[in-house]
Amino acid sequence: MDMLESVKMAVKTLTANKMRSTLTMLGIIIGNASVITMVGVGQGAQRYASEQFESLGPNVLFIIPGSDDARSNSFDLPRNLTLEDAEAIANQVPSVEAVAAQLQTQQNVTYRNRTANTLVLGTTPEFTTVRSFDVERGRFFTDSDVQRNTRVAALGSELAEKLFGTANPIGEQIRIRNVSFQVIAVMQEKGAFLGNNQDDTVIIPLTTMSNRVTGNTSPYGTEVTVISATARDEASVNAAQFQISNLLRLRHKVTTQDDFVVRTQKDALTIVGNVTGALTLMLAAIAGISLFVGGIGIMNIMLVSVRERTQEIGLRKAIGASRQDILVQFIIEATILAAIGGVVGTAIGIGGVTLIGATTPLKAGVSTTAVILAVGVSGTIGLFFGVFPARQAAKLDPIVALRSA
Repeated sequence: MDMLESVKMAVKTLTANKMRSTLTMLGIIIGNASVITMVGVGQGAQRYASEQFESLGPNVLFIIPGSDDARSNSFDLPRNLTLEDAEAIANQVPSVEAVAAQLQTQQNVTYRNRTANTLVLGTTPEFTTVRSFDVERGRFFTDSDVQRNTRVAALGSELAEKLFGTANPIGEQIRIRNVSFQVIAVMQEKGAFLGNNQDDTVIIPLTTMSNRVTGNTSPYGTEVTVISATARDEASVNAAQFQISNLLRLRHKVTTQDDFVVRTQKDALTIVGNVTGALTLMLAAIAGISLFVGGIGIMNIMLVSVRERTQEIGLRKAIGASRQDILVQFIIEATILAAIGGVVGTAIGIGGVTLIGATTPLKAGVSTTAVILAVGVSGTIGLFFGVFPARQAAKLDPIVALRSA
């Protein structure tokens, strides 16, 4: 029997049992769709995180208080990073262009009868340069405002809409912890950063934040949560990281482990990439189990098919069909089930990834490698799990098969 005739007979047999064939393919369909979708979502998450860090500004470094061990073993963040450290970095590190210290807390912000619980960020005028924030209306506060503890505030675009609607907030008074602040600016829309809405924020001078809102809780000076710095250019990033680390070791009198961490944008992207990559691999592996289960389903159904078709097998062998003909027949049937399931599952997976990319912030995209791998694995699974039932059918004795029918 030639191959074309075997394929025609396999298709005829499978279409004669449409419901059973469809249910057999279901495991392969779910497996392929899951693998393609999970890999697409994982890669989308990596791209999304990369874009988020790039949106922080070019060549940015982050100085965080406490060592990695100290932060991971304690609920209380260390309070050893200060505004004076930021000023020293700005004045003494030649490879740094601008430095912005930040202190943040969550507070209720009130305007008349409207209240919003939002992020209050105390910082310095260099914040707009370092973090690539732009003013839409009004003016940002100055060094003079920081030195004089001026009660002025810049609102994120979304917070301004919450509190003032369509009215112009410039010159109006808001209250933070019963302290009045004059609105002097509304910031341009910035978007979210890793789930945090940067437009739902109020920004005030760091000294005013420390003296009027949070209180000065550090024994070393004016406490800050993080210091952001911009290197002069991409080639200066590593030099800036080295120089900042040496300066802070001298200032903090560090003799053993550093009590701070200096991270570059590339460091942060590497960490996030490793995490999202591991998650993508784990999700793909979990989804791949469905392919294995689908292969077992194919084997089970083909074994049932061998039992049901004992008379057919005996008759075909009695009129001259060889063991190889029977073997090929059943392998083709299993491969067709896996191939069709793979194609349908791939189409569903591509549709799912496209839908996620269109309706969520994740930059999900179809991975050609994932598609090829999923379809290849599903076809291989059909071939592999179809061999055992095919061998069972091929070994049937025609006389015994005809008698048992």
